[in-house]
Amino acid sequence: MKNLIKNILPFCIVIFATLNGKAQERYFDERYIYSQAFIQPVLVNPGATGFSGTQNLFLNYRNTWSGFGGSPSTATISYDGNLIDRVGVGVLLMQDNFGALRTNKAQLALSYGITSSKNDLRFGLSTEYVNHGLNNSDANDFQFDPSDALVRQRRAGVQFFDLSVGMYGLYDKKLSYGIALPSLISSRISDGTNDPRDLGFIFNVGYKLMNVATDVNLEPSIFVKKLNNVPTHIDLNLKAGFLEDKLTGGVTYRVGADNRLGFLLGFNLNVIDIYYSYNTSTWQFQEYNRGSHEVSIKLALGGKK
Repeated sequence: MKNLIKNILPFCIVIFATLNGKAQERYFDERYIYSQAFIQPVLVNPGATGFSGTQNLFLNYRNTWSGFGGSPSTATISYDGNLIDRVGVGVLLMQDNFGALRTNKAQLALSYGITSSKNDLRFGLSTEYVNHGLNNSDANDFQFDPSDALVRQRRAGVQFFDLSVGMYGLYDKKLSYGIALPSLISSRISDGTNDPRDLGFIFNVGYKLMNVATDVNLEPSIFVKKLNNVPTHIDLNLKAGFLEDKLTGGVTYRVGADNRLGFLLGFNLNVIDIYYSYNTSTWQFQEYNRGSHEVSIKLALGGKK
């Protein structure tokens, strides 16, 4: 049974993407992929751009359903920091491969901050180029006719220009909050038509609890996500910091969608933060793979920590 699924799934993905034009146009919102968004909110909310006050270089790699042929793998690199006082800028590049399906994304974000004695708030806007198509290396395995116009069109992909907005804040250095409206406007580049999409959102709130005596801090948080072609779901997170945040641990559980249970381990080495996450799903398909692994490296290049 396991071998049968391995052989059939990639073929079904290719047929689905090749014959169903609408599916190839927008597979799903790529913000669904990350399990470490509560650590690096700039991955899902342009309002978090430049919020930390440092110049950050962030590398992320995720392999979903590891050990299964054609399983999704996602690589992301981003930079964000302050351009001038109160103005942040960010750049993000992402590539996701799922069997023969491929998604490329390039994003440019700007944010503006308003600061008071108690509250630090930023408003952000991002423009995004998204290309959905076929992964040519995998598609070649299926001996498609290269002269077929439809196959050539699917390999080239469909390009979109998206506009997203967001707000992210921190009150009294303890209460974090934010809301993002991803792909609020989405337009096909080829013909300039708007892509009809339901209004989606990502809402988050968290609170940092400090224990001076034990030098341990706890930060529970909630992310509520309603995204394109993804079931509405809630991420429940608990992050713990030890030894002045030199060591980080955490647990997360996703209610809805694929019902993930995940664990986080992180280290701080001066200006470098390293995080590793492992996720397992309650879906029956979990028995055919070795779970999901996500690794990220964050480098603080300068500015205030």
